[in-house]
Amino acid sequence: METFTTAWLRLREHARADDGQGMVEYALILVLIAVVVVIVLQLLGKQVGNAFSNVSSGLST
Repeated sequence: METFTTAWLRLREHARADDGQGMVEYALILVLIAVVVVIVLQLLGKQVGNAFSNVSSGLST
C-alpha cells in the first residue's frame, strides 16, 4: 500500500504532464482559428473594402 505522500507526488507529476498537453491543444486551436481568419479575409477582403468605400463615399456626399 502506498503512502499518502507517494500518491500525492504521483498525482502532481501526472497533473504537470496534462498541463503541457493542454497548452499544446490551446495553441493548435489558436493556430486553426488564425488560419481560418486569414482564409476568410483573403476571400472576402475586396468585398469588405468595397463596402467601406461605398459607405465612406456615401457619407462624404
